[in-house]
Amino acid sequence: MDVYGAMAKRKTIRDFEHREIGMDVVRKLLDAGFKAPSHNHLREWHFIVLQDRSKRKALLEQTIASRNKAEATKIVDAWRMTDEEQREMYIDAIPKQFSMLMEAGCLIIPCFRQQTPLLRPEALSSLNAFASMWCCIENIIVAAAAEGVFGVTRIPFEDERETMKHLLGVPEGYEIPCAIALGYPKQAAERTAQKAIHVDERIHANAW
Repeated sequence: MDVYGAMAKRKTIRDFEHREIGMDVVRKLLDAGFKAPSHNHLREWHFIVLQDRSKRKALLEQTIASRNKAEATKIVDAWRMTDEEQREMYIDAIPKQFSMLMEAGCLIIPCFRQQTPLLRPEALSSLNAFASMWCCIENIIVAAAAEGVFGVTRIPFEDERETMKHLLGVPEGYEIPCAIALGYPKQAAERTAQKAIHVDERIHANAW
């Protein structure tokens, strides 16, 4: 599959089969991640692969609060979210935050070296390492689609991030940008409607 085919095939999935992803595939996906560009050419990236279900459960129980659909609706109402497709996506996603990470065939916690406080950048360039890490993550997700593996990323809240770093023994100077849940979709896996984007409407010639 070429890169355009993998991008077109990629989809966000939160309902997974109980089927692990082999480490040979995981290594292949992470190797694709290391093909991404980086700001300093060092690619100071590490990956915690949580295949042990008991350890995964222990981590998630201490970091993610369980919420139902009614609570999710209240949250999006509080956010004053009005776009129907956007609301539908969040109302579907919020109650699945624990289950999607727990049931995924593979849970990956990427870590990257950040030399300055991540949430208190002095300049846009202070976020270069953060941006590079997301280029790596995108490579992983597209490569996964080429392997017939799909999933979702979840960006932790600040208290969750600190707890994850502590429980996983992440060294000082490294940050966690997200959790990557990958797996094989359930037969009837739900996927909320994607908002149609017409690229010609987003292109501005020479100036906005």
